[in-house]
Amino acid sequence: MATRSDPLPALVEAIAAALPARRPLPLHAPVLGAAEKARLAACIDSGYVSSIGPEVEAFEHALREFTGLPGVTATVNGSAALHLALRLAGVRPGDEVLMPALTFVGSANAVAACGARPRFVDVSAETLAVDPAALEAHLQATTRRAGDGLYDRRTGNRIAALMVVHCLGHLGAMEALAALARTWGLPLVEDAAEALGSRRPQGHAGAWGLASALSFNGNKIITTGGGGALLSPDPDLARRARHLATTAKQPHPWAFRHDAVAFNYRMPNLNAALGLAQMRRLPLHLEAKASLEAAYRLSLARVPGARLFAAPPGSRPNRWLQLLLLDDPDLRDPLLGALHARGLLARPLWEPLHRAPMYAHCTRAPLPVTVDLHARGICLPSGADLVEAA
Repeated sequence: MATRSDPLPALVEAIAAALPARRPLPLHAPVLGAAEKARLAACIDSGYVSSIGPEVEAFEHALREFTGLPGVTATVNGSAALHLALRLAGVRPGDEVLMPALTFVGSANAVAACGARPRFVDVSAETLAVDPAALEAHLQATTRRAGDGLYDRRTGNRIAALMVVHCLGHLGAMEALAALARTWGLPLVEDAAEALGSRRPQGHAGAWGLASALSFNGNKIITTGGGGALLSPDPDLARRARHLATTAKQPHPWAFRHDAVAFNYRMPNLNAALGLAQMRRLPLHLEAKASLEAAYRLSLARVPGARLFAAPPGSRPNRWLQLLLLDDPDLRDPLLGALHARGLLARPLWEPLHRAPMYAHCTRAPLPVTVDLHARGICLPSGADLVEAA
């Protein structure tokens, strides 16, 4: 009786063939050079290295120009931007926020920072983002409307907002999700931490929500070392975010007067200087990532047992990380071990957040797609400098 051949060696070889020969290859490394050094040196020479200085405003302007969104406030990291977005959406202690369980823990931590709790809903296998049909079914089955909002029928907790996460840089079905948010009276917040450069015909990531958050961590498509930004179609909301990000200090030549409980969340000038140099690289990074995806697809085309995730028609993701989906979930950890042994530092998707001890008690809808994607998904090396074989 014939036995099925082991697909593992062929998968390892196909992945390795799409990549440069140097080892190790990290999941996603920053691309830095002379332009970044020059910007940082000029910033140091100016003496403006903290949260006051011209580079911050110049970086915000560059983000406005690139995204087409008029409201931009640069922050110390993406988590700070997301916390501000939720605060400005009206999330209060005791509330719940609808969000996916398939995301980095920082998404849920921003909810917790508001004194609220995540309420987990499933994602779509086509977009990796919140599934509109599953969300609507959950809302119909578990919530009731009252005069001032939406409430859980069982607990009475207010459901204060919908957070959509653009997983790995892939945009969700944003038109449908925005329409659902309007129908149910929910402010929409976009966690676009991984999605700088991701677009649909109707706009850049962040164009549908009240506010959104970007991250410029060292592993993102561009980096400021640390850093993030709040984006909004509403420039007045972004100005309120900037006020809260600077300890709500009222303008005055010398007096320290503050008019709200607020935060020290403003991006330092030194980080913004790095970001300005990186913004010039961004179009090239997007092209390189498209080439890398093509190389992976070509190399994996004749290898059974796995497929590379593809964005739905009409979506133009930034391809921050390439996602390999295995037919057999039992192959995931052996493949990760084999890739690491070859110096290819792939990783699984994040552990779904409903399994984390601090969020295990949170209300959740059925999560079959989330669980399946986590069991079968591997994020492949995806840096913008990995295109030698493309």
